[in-house]
Amino acid sequence: MALAEGREEELLRIPPLGIAVEGAIRTPGDVVQFAGRGQRIPPRIGTVVRRAGAEIAEPLERECIAMLHAAILSRRGGMRAVTSRRAAALAVSHDRAAAKVNRMRIGVPKEIKNGEYRVALTHAGAQDLVRAGHEVLVERGAGVASRIPDEAYVAAGARIAPTAATIWGEAELVLKVKEPIAAEYALLREGLQLFTFLHLAAEPDLTRTLLDTGVTAIAYETVQLPDRSLPLLAPMSEVAGRLAPIVGAHAMLLPAGGPGLLVPGVPGTHAAHLVIIGAGVAGSSAMDVALGLGARVTVLDTNLARLREIDTIHHGRVQTLASNAYEIERAVLDADLVIGSVLIPGARAPKLVTQEHIEHMKPGSVLVDIAIDQGGCFAPSRPTTHEAPTFTVADSLFYCVTNMPGAVPVTSTFGLTNATLPYVRALASRGWRDAMRADPALALGLNTHAGHVVNAPVAAALGLDAVELEEVLG
Repeated sequence: MALAEGREEELLRIPPLGIAVEGAIRTPGDVVQFAGRGQRIPPRIGTVVRRAGAEIAEPLERECIAMLHAAILSRRGGMRAVTSRRAAALAVSHDRAAAKVNRMRIGVPKEIKNGEYRVALTHAGAQDLVRAGHEVLVERGAGVASRIPDEAYVAAGARIAPTAATIWGEAELVLKVKEPIAAEYALLREGLQLFTFLHLAAEPDLTRTLLDTGVTAIAYETVQLPDRSLPLLAPMSEVAGRLAPIVGAHAMLLPAGGPGLLVPGVPGTHAAHLVIIGAGVAGSSAMDVALGLGARVTVLDTNLARLREIDTIHHGRVQTLASNAYEIERAVLDADLVIGSVLIPGARAPKLVTQEHIEHMKPGSVLVDIAIDQGGCFAPSRPTTHEAPTFTVADSLFYCVTNMPGAVPVTSTFGLTNATLPYVRALASRGWRDAMRADPALALGLNTHAGHVVNAPVAAALGLDAVELEEVLG
């Protein structure tokens, strides 16, 4: 936003020098420019700009402050103001500064994976990006299942596109929720930036397509903070974790193919034994809901500090076990419901429950595999859909839906955008390379670029070579 129209004066004060200078501002964009002879103002002088109601765009404000830092004082402390006749020089600086901020066309297609009802951007997120100067295209009807009508996007400043082809063809950066499916492969193209959940370790065909088309693919699930937390995966892990005991409890009903067991039981009967493998974000969320349902809960994890924390929080109500092959087998064979929530960022999930375990489990036992996106942590696991969520192996019922949060899109869409929007803003405003150079956590999200795999765990899972991230970022 330029300086307010008609603002005639602007007061710039440099407290350490006790100097105040007025200069003319006769048109939007004019700012006082100082020049003179003598010593240079130190760059950390602490300049304060008081704008008295005028508004300056952020790049211009930075330029003004930089100019003040570089201003030259005469030996007598004099300073001369150059009015709007000389302000053309500043206009050039303003244009140069503004050019450093990208203006990007961002596309949001409708998700077409089976049972996927989320959308990658809310209307509030669209408004944020539009106000930052970006163009947002949203495919018609993309947000309807999340209770975001097209009119809400239009009111936010977005443009509604009639088809997915329009989105994919015009956008520089495409935001999705789930990985592109085969029907979308033909829409991928060189130079496109894609920001979505990818889970490439379990998607060799998609990986090959991304490499062949030269797409710059950035995965939500491998963006990782220094403390090893996964900020973009976390909200969906919370949703999937909280859903897991609920869908598991339903699967245990006899009409659903289960053993006919009520999870909390009633007075005088046994509650169901619910075993959770993995005490990360998803596992902890599952544990909280399972306790609320009245289940008898056992949690296994390799992180002893996390197990101590759980024991302290829940005052011994949860049985905590160090995860190893022996304890997993003992727990699984006694379980009525097993929830697998194991994750190695970028890599395939390890198979911790074997076929032999399954064959010796209680008849009618239920297994919910939250790790199915990364290949699953139960040996017989295979992807299922919301339309046909379960299958049976050796008298046990498996629930392996790859997009569990898609069943609750109103919650999931808003939770996802809350997490992704700051990263989208950075990618759009700075460009992906500069954004990643500035944020190592975001840089870890880069999975493919220009025909190469950049993420080492993905490459290892698929038997491919990976290029170094530093080589790509330059």
